[in-house]
Amino acid sequence: MNKVKHIVGALAIVGAAVNMTSCMNNNSNPFYSEYDTPHQTVPFDEIKLEHYEPAFMEGIKQHSAEVEAIITNPEVPTFENTIVPLEYAGDLLNRVMTVFFTLNSAETSDEMQALAQKLSPILTEHSNNISLDERLFARVKAVYETTDMSTLTTEEQRLLQQTYEGFARNGANLSEEDKAKYRELTTELSKATLEFGQRTLKATNSFALNITDETRLKGLPESALEAAAQAAKERGQEGWTFTLHAPSYSPLMMYCEDRDLRHELYVAYNTQCVQDNEYNNEELVKKIVNLRLAIAQLLGYESHADYVLVNRMAENATNVSQLLSQLLEAYLPAAKEEVKAVQEIAARTEGKDFVLMPWDWSFYSEKLRSEKYSLNDEMVRPYFKLDNVTRGVFGLATQLYGITFVENKDIPVYHPDVKAYDVLDKDGSYLAVIYTDFFPRAGKRSGAWMTSFKDQFRKDGQDSRPHVTITMNFTKPTETKPALLTMDEVETFLHEFGHALHGIFSMTTYPSMGGTSVYRDFVELPSQIMENFLPKKEFLATFAFHYETGELIPDELVERIVRAQNYNVAYLCVRQLSLGILDMAWYSRTTPFEGDVKAYEREAWTSTQLLPVVEESNMTTHFGHIMSGGYSAGYYSYKWSEMLDADAFALFEENGIFSQEVAESFRENILSRGGSEHPKVLYRRFRGQDATIDALMKRDGIK
Repeated sequence: MNKVKHIVGALAIVGAAVNMTSCMNNNSNPFYSEYDTPHQTVPFDEIKLEHYEPAFMEGIKQHSAEVEAIITNPEVPTFENTIVPLEYAGDLLNRVMTVFFTLNSAETSDEMQALAQKLSPILTEHSNNISLDERLFARVKAVYETTDMSTLTTEEQRLLQQTYEGFARNGANLSEEDKAKYRELTTELSKATLEFGQRTLKATNSFALNITDETRLKGLPESALEAAAQAAKERGQEGWTFTLHAPSYSPLMMYCEDRDLRHELYVAYNTQCVQDNEYNNEELVKKIVNLRLAIAQLLGYESHADYVLVNRMAENATNVSQLLSQLLEAYLPAAKEEVKAVQEIAARTEGKDFVLMPWDWSFYSEKLRSEKYSLNDEMVRPYFKLDNVTRGVFGLATQLYGITFVENKDIPVYHPDVKAYDVLDKDGSYLAVIYTDFFPRAGKRSGAWMTSFKDQFRKDGQDSRPHVTITMNFTKPTETKPALLTMDEVETFLHEFGHALHGIFSMTTYPSMGGTSVYRDFVELPSQIMENFLPKKEFLATFAFHYETGELIPDELVERIVRAQNYNVAYLCVRQLSLGILDMAWYSRTTPFEGDVKAYEREAWTSTQLLPVVEESNMTTHFGHIMSGGYSAGYYSYKWSEMLDADAFALFEENGIFSQEVAESFRENILSRGGSEHPKVLYRRFRGQDATIDALMKRDGIK
């Protein structure tokens, strides 16, 4: 199998795309022939909803035949006749799967979601049919046990090991009775996680708060009012409309003086999927947690966390707990002082008996930031026109790595908001395609992410280059202004672009080894290291020009940005730690959960609670990262990778932040290697040492 990934709750096939014109008898389906597009990019303009299901079925049929040919090969099992063809099998299935599930997150519909529910058990059954096939596993096991590892390259050794372990970790060693149980559990899990994500999206889209009394919106900047007025107009409403999407939600929470309005929006956001309606996810949470526990224990592990962490840099739950505890001990005192300072400014405004509630935090912390640093998002937003930011982010890669980006309007896209670019290496040769998708819409889930429509691999002497995509939910342009971003949005852009570079620079042989196919607690290093450039004057000088006057962002404003970069950093760290702790609370369990989801979350958060508890709120029921997004027992990864990125960026700072020498080393030793070697080996080769939390605490001003 090209890659062993839990896309639909079991094995899924993601990898190379090569010629599949043989065995086809229906050329009307665009998935059935080589794409006649620039760089063989996906022909989105030709794909219709009715094309998916038959392409999935044909893909499953072809993949099954390819696997059967491997099984029935009369030759003695070898790396070349078993592991390699298994790696490249399933091309058609990969084509349709990558397009379907990527668009199901970025441009979905009720019909597409219904099809996803229909296909989920079929795909899981197919995945299980492969991973649980005794004949296939016997060949893989024979290769694993008899091959002289010294005859293989490092990447080949890792592919062999991961292929064998992939089968073992997906039930190949189970008894027939337990295999049947495994099939049942994984099918249920795939349906449950899919339904969780669908309910969450529908819950987010179902809320819209319309305000017709402008006096209630006192304090909101013009940009937020104009965006809300446009949202109302698009819905055929009068006044101003606010949603739970970040570009709408965040400004109201940060600037609106009407506390009741902030309270209403806060409760709406934090009770998503916990209200007594069709979007309630409480029972699904229990089901997902218990199914993952049952699968882990069926495979011989005490908990889901034990199962997951075997293939992580952290290695086990003890090391995860140690990191989270170390950071909590270091940051909690400072976080309490930060909360105290915000409480004090609120009390000066509202009276000494005022109790700072969660819906007050953004409002008063922004007031304090403005008071301390004379800085707020509206001051910098005019300098962060999206077109300029895009040039700046792309230009950063040019400065570091010599690569360039050229928009290619001949490449089909799946929505008018999407743009496609050719990525050219420093010698002018073609390197990759990158798609950008910036704005929220009803068919797109919240948040930001990077994925790929095609991974990099080498086959038959050809280097097949990747097609990656970065998807965000940024502030949209209005009738009078272009898209003007906040600092947080620019940071998000840099983060996802770092993931994209990980895919773009991939130079591995096998698709399952390349790009972002690395341990979850290593994958955030390439993304988070890019965030370090944002407050740097040298970087801002390349793109931060006022959208009306063309004036470069003033030095004095940059100095305020630099001074404020660690504002409330401890509070934010503790908030991130609380999410990691919540994740581990759910997935380090060794017994099924039958209690109250809200109460369990409150108990898990006791050590990190900095503001009063809001009884009706709940994070777990819409925490897609850990329930349906691949970060179960892995949310700590953001802090683990932050430890790495602080340590790694220190090397850039020692040599100049645009050091091409350091960048080339980062490209060669980290970005291009994917998962072809253990991440600890790759990191030591780049940095010359293991990372500790020291550089992180120094950067954050804690140490």
